[in-house]
Amino acid sequence: MTEFKPLRHIPHANVFRKGDVFVLFGELFGRGYVNGLIDEARAAGMTIVGITVGRRDESGALRALTAEEHAEAEEKLGGRIINVPLMAGFDMDAPEGEQNPTEMLSGITLKSWQEDKLDWEKIERCREAGVRRFTSSAATVMAEIDKLVPQGANVFFAHTMAGGIPKIKAFLAIANRIYKGRGERFMSSRALLDSDLGKLILMNFDEVTANTLKYLIDASSKIRERVTAAGGEVRYTAYGYHGTEVLIGNEYVWQTYTNYTQGYAKMRLESVAEAAWKQGVWATVFNCPEIRTNSSDIFVGVELPLIPLLKALKREGGGAWADEQWRICQDLLNEGVSLQSVLDKLEGYNQDATSAHFRNFEAWPMDNTPALADVMIGTSDEITALHKDRKALITDHLSSLVLEGAGPLMFHGAAEKIAPVLWLSHDIIARQLNELHK
Repeated sequence: MTEFKPLRHIPHANVFRKGDVFVLFGELFGRGYVNGLIDEARAAGMTIVGITVGRRDESGALRALTAEEHAEAEEKLGGRIINVPLMAGFDMDAPEGEQNPTEMLSGITLKSWQEDKLDWEKIERCREAGVRRFTSSAATVMAEIDKLVPQGANVFFAHTMAGGIPKIKAFLAIANRIYKGRGERFMSSRALLDSDLGKLILMNFDEVTANTLKYLIDASSKIRERVTAAGGEVRYTAYGYHGTEVLIGNEYVWQTYTNYTQGYAKMRLESVAEAAWKQGVWATVFNCPEIRTNSSDIFVGVELPLIPLLKALKREGGGAWADEQWRICQDLLNEGVSLQSVLDKLEGYNQDATSAHFRNFEAWPMDNTPALADVMIGTSDEITALHKDRKALITDHLSSLVLEGAGPLMFHGAAEKIAPVLWLSHDIIARQLNELHK
């Protein structure tokens, strides 16, 4: 278990400048955490370089982007993309003539999944095939990026890879019960983790979310050695999640979303950064606050910790701009519903003994329970129902603010070389936002 180390000061270290290179190690698809980092890199005048995960053809084979897809991806990034597929994970990989894990899982049903067994020797051969493919492609990509790094330039590598759920029909129904189910529809997250399906998913999470940071650090060693030999600086960042401190009562308290199945892979990601740090490679995992994204929407209740950010904005020296964020959020609610009543409802949820039981840092990530599902999903549903439009929520607006605040904290925090793992809690996010909007 990593030592809890929240970032408590706003970093202002400024290593990167015009002519330096920012490398996005993960494809940019929509609005997410990395946009804040890209904004900072662009403002510093850095050259933006990216990669692609590639695409699957009709047979499932991995391919590079077409000319049209490549042009579209480069326009979205605002930089050059090396068109060599870097799809992480091994769920679609297999030795020649053998089934891949997704094919092995194709017969799984809602009735059978807890009893269905996998051949782990075959799975390991698939994993090895996937790692060979990825690391070979990563070496090719880094050789191309090396040509784009001028002598005397600094380099910032931003790792954004995460995920790893195999595409099988039965899983969405299973996930809906684990992450959205209450009462008779509730399903234990432990049932998933104890099944062969769950064990495979955890293995693939490790490959996609964590091990790819190690593969990046290894593949970029020649770039790093050349840059540092010339007196330059190299930094690596990655996006973690390991709970967040939010205001509960009148103090910042660590809390978390449960069950966060990817938590094991996120801890492995932290350990990769810690090992790199010991070797003099400055890689920092920033454990960021909960936000709403397209991929997080299956996790009902993950958005609840966002709401106390409104209180943090005022507590951390917020003035007229903080008041304006309260007004914006108030306007999203139904007539007759006060923003304070929403904050009170959330405070009641946080003070509930069931919720408090899961604020156990050492035991993270804990399994879900029927009682937690009732109070968490119930509170989420109640708060969502208080809005004028279910597609325009307070938590959407607050998510965009967290993204805005996290970007400069990560960009300058990485430059400062503070620690291999840092938490960005609501206090520092609020202080950064208030400073940006003075």
